[in-house]
Amino acid sequence: MENGKPAELARMLYAALAAGDRDQLDRLLHPEFVGRTAEGMPFGIGGRHEGPMAMRRNGWGAIARHFEARAEPEQVLDLADGRLLVTGRYRGRGKRNGGPLDAAFAHLITVEAGQIRALEQFTDTARWCEAAGPLRTVSLGIAGGVATLRLNRPDQGNAINPYMAADLLEAATLIAEDSTVRAVLIAGDGPNFTVGGDLAVFAGTEREKLPDRLRRMIDSYHLAIERLTGLDAPVVAAVRGGAGGGGLGLLYAADIVVAADDARFALGYGALGLTADGGNTWFLPRMVGMRRAQELFLLNRRLTAQEALQLGLVSRLVASDAVEAEAAGLAAKLATGPTLAYGAIRRMLRQSFETSLSDQLDAEKESIVAASRSDDAGEGIAAFMAKRRPEFQGR
Repeated sequence: MENGKPAELARMLYAALAAGDRDQLDRLLHPEFVGRTAEGMPFGIGGRHEGPMAMRRNGWGAIARHFEARAEPEQVLDLADGRLLVTGRYRGRGKRNGGPLDAAFAHLITVEAGQIRALEQFTDTARWCEAAGPLRTVSLGIAGGVATLRLNRPDQGNAINPYMAADLLEAATLIAEDSTVRAVLIAGDGPNFTVGGDLAVFAGTEREKLPDRLRRMIDSYHLAIERLTGLDAPVVAAVRGGAGGGGLGLLYAADIVVAADDARFALGYGALGLTADGGNTWFLPRMVGMRRAQELFLLNRRLTAQEALQLGLVSRLVASDAVEAEAAGLAAKLATGPTLAYGAIRRMLRQSFETSLSDQLDAEKESIVAASRSDDAGEGIAAFMAKRRPEFQGR
């Protein structure tokens, strides 16, 4: 590669990408390669990727996971500063729903010592989002009665931006409308669960426009939390790395939270001069008590995983590499349970803080009478009498 001309190296790059030739990519890319994919790309693909491996995994690899797409260069121009400008089109389709992709691109490529040192992508991200389908920054899979909802902006710490807020609402709605879902697993791709709101969005929004942008984003996010808490299907959250700010709302929506023993938790609002979202002022006092909630808000204290367990913010701790397996196992177990009864229990537990004892006793009476009419109740009672394991159907 030492004597490769820049234009020829660029053509070789596109050929290697089209062929999926990893060995050739390793030869073409400089060891200190930096890739920048356009902000606004779906599925958290946009951002800075430092090193060939990061670009292959989180840039080009992420595109390959979600799209069948090919970059078709049409023109290669030498710029006065020594870089190359490559223009062309991405063509293909989204894998989720087969939506067509036809988006223009411009790539700025830097060549150094016979290798590609940097690539900056500019493209029509709206076309990518259209091809991606309804979900762009989260993924949703439903199998075996378990809906697995993954936050998918790993390079940004799964920070919640307007796209993710809208996607979480869409995902929660899809889950609520699917009668086959009997348990939900919420997890985050990458090293963090979610760091909370995307501060880059806040900082990049003109001051006079920020209130309206926050209002629209939080409206969607809060509706998502409401729908997740209102499900009959129980919810399990798997937490690795950091969990903070409004992102804690996804933990509050869960019934069981499995956290890594080195996970970290924080509110963070006081350091920003902001108040709260994600249900923090409603859920947190009920979980940890008013005095502890006041301290956490006002002193902006961070919690270790062990402190979060002691305070009741999480259910159990396991090693970081075992979190998702543990959480997935619990979700699978819950998916075989009496789903309608679980839903009634979820709602009664949450309403109990606002209900008098007399009203709660009445609610319990009406709930258990209604549950006794279900097929699952009939199966559960029959299985108990026959001393066998019940086979619930969630109805």
